[in-house]
Amino acid sequence: MNISFTFLVTSFLLGVGLAMDAFSVSLANGLNEPEMKPRKMTFIAGIFAFFQGLMPMIGWVCVHTILQVFEVFEKFIPWIALILLAYIGGKMLMDGIKNEIETVDACGITLKALMVQGVATSIDALSVGFTIAEYNFVMALICVIIIMVVTYVICFGGLIIGKKFGIKLSNKATIMGGIILIFIGLEIFITGVFL
Repeated sequence: MNISFTFLVTSFLLGVGLAMDAFSVSLANGLNEPEMKPRKMTFIAGIFAFFQGLMPMIGWVCVHTILQVFEVFEKFIPWIALILLAYIGGKMLMDGIKNEIETVDACGITLKALMVQGVATSIDALSVGFTIAEYNFVMALICVIIIMVVTYVICFGGLIIGKKFGIKLSNKATIMGGIILIFIGLEIFITGVFL
């Protein structure tokens, strides 16, 4: 295969599709921390972009090396995403309920929570390795770079939108962010298990 306009468009659309869960989590993060600085926004969008690019590449490697092991693991992907996002979302929800009685401070997103979010929103992208299996290494790498760039831009936009609404919603923001994460986890689970 060679790099064509169709390949670039397909990679771009793949990036948009994969970034939707990360976009929703970015919205939740922006809601949770409306005073977030641009440097932190850049870091958060970069983490999501990194994981959205890493997972398809791991999937591609698995297809070319250890396909049987990956097929066994694939059925657990929706469960892992549900557990991770329900945990983070539930914690945000509880923090929001506790803080609603008092005054709400922007509690911030920890590195640990961000890593869990990054893995949870991108773990289903492992299976994209199957869709790009016919690509050679260079094409797979270019596809992954496009996915990362698209994810970065979309997540940064999600953070900006979330921050704007977070300032307007103040004490409801953490609760809303937690609910969004739980729904994303349920959507990944339902799509992966039942559809």
